[in-house]
Parts: sequence; C-alpha cells; structure tokens
Amino acid sequence: MTGAQKQVSVKKTILKVLLYFVVLDVCVITLYPYFAMLCTALKSRVEIFSAEGTILPITALWSNFIDIWSRAPMGQYLLNSVLVAGGSTIIAMLCGIPAAYALARMKFKGQTAFLGFIIVSQMFAPVVLLIGIYQVMQTLNLTDSIWGLIFINAAFNQAFTVWLLRGTFMSISPEMEQAATIDGCTRTQAMLRILIPVAAPGIVTTLIFIFINAWNEYTVALCLIQTDTLKPLTVGINTFNGYNMIEWQYLFAASIFAIIPVVILFMCIEKNLVSGLASGGVKG
Repeated sequence: MTGAQKQVSVKKTILKVLLYFVVLDVCVITLYPYFAMLCTALKSRVEIFSAEGTILPITALWSNFIDIWSRAPMGQYLLNSVLVAGGSTIIAMLCGIPAAYALARMKFKGQTAFLGFIIVSQMFAPVVLLIGIYQVMQTLNLTDSIWGLIFINAAFNQAFTVWLLRGTFMSISPEMEQAATIDGCTRTQAMLRILIPVAAPGIVTTLIFIFINAWNEYTVALCLIQTDTLKPLTVGINTFNGYNMIEWQYLFAASIFAIIPVVILFMCIEKNLVSGLASGGVKG
C-alpha cells in the first residue's frame, strides 16, 4: 500500500469514527428523556422530591407500574385510545385511497386548485378550530362520544393521507393497471388487485402515521370528553395530575404505557417506512 493510499485509509477511518460519535450523541440526546422518565417512574414520591435525589432510583419500585391500574381505569383509557386511533385510521384510509387514486390517475377541472386546498388545510391545527369543532360536535350530539373523536381525527388526517398516497400512486407505472384492464378487470378491480398491493409500503407508512397522530391527540379530546370512562389514554393520565399535587411516579409510569404501542408499531413497519416515505414524495 502506497503512502497516498494509507493517508486516504486513515482519513476514512477518522471520518467513520467521527460519524459514530455523532450518531451516538444523537441517540443519547434523543433517548435521555425516556430514560429519565423510566427512572422517575421507578422512584417513590419521597425520593422524587428529595433535595439529594439523583437521576437513578435508590430503590426501584416496579410496583408503581401495577399501582396505576388500581388508581385509575387504565385499561379503559387504553381501550378508548385503541378505538379512536384504529377507527380514525380506517375511516381516513377508506376515504383517502380512492381520493388519492383519482388525483393520481384522473384529470379534471380544478385539480390544481383542489391540490392547493389540500396543502392549505394542513396549515390549520385542531386547536385553532376548536370552537368551531365543539359547536359542530354539539350540533351532531357527539361532544361526549368516542365516535366524535374518531370522526375529528379522521378528518384532520385526511389531507395528509391523500397527499402522501397520491405521490405513492404516481410513482407506480399506470401500464400495470392498463394491462389488467386489457385482461378484463374494471378500474376498481385494477386498483384493488394491482395498484394497492404494489403501493403497500406507502399505504402502511401512511396508516401508521395516521394511527400515531390519532393516538397522540390531546387538545380536542380534552375539550370534548367529560365522562371519565370515555377518555383516551392521553387525557386519562391527567388523573395523576391533581390540583394540589402531581404524582410524578404514576404519571410517568402511565406515560410509558402510552409510548409502548407506538414503539411496537414502528418496530413492525421499520422495513416499509423509508421506502414508503420515498415513494410518497415522488411527483408529489
């Protein structure tokens, strides 16, 4: 090996080591809040408010994760969140897939304006429209209802669904569907049998993002739901946030239970995530 080659090899090694350090720093910064949350969830109330406390618990109280189930209806909160997130995802996908297909494959007057409207609608957060949302839900008698949360979350995730899936469908060659129609398939059959299976990575990615957005929604649920047994998990864990005292150990223990389903979902779709996002950005 010549001197120049050795110098290039040393530079590559140094760059690789620096890259590893950067990645390690990013991981530490990202994961530290969750580590602190776990450590706090394992402490006693006395240790949390102790002036000489450390980040690590002196005695790990795993019983805190059990106590929250008796101090609050955590099972019901968890079920409500699953119903809201799952129902919102199903409705958003059922409406978004045909709309995205029409925008990707059909030409009609006002298409550009409609796409612009979809982008503009993403600028409005639910909290901005909270008064109007409450009035509409009150008129429909859905203010204290799981169905009300499902419809609202599905509506606010609809624009994201249509936009991402449109890019996914446009990245797929239309000749595949044309070949299916020659073989006797209708447009609907070609979409269901050819396009959707090929677009599976993008569809799965969109589905997971909708589910996570609905799972994490807090403000609308806080304003619309009054009955304790109808609260989703994000609102229900406020049970441990009292007027005079915050039970940090129970609040963080419940928060960890709220994070676990999202982590599991990301582990399940990790392979499809990057390819789905990339296909959704093509011709978008």
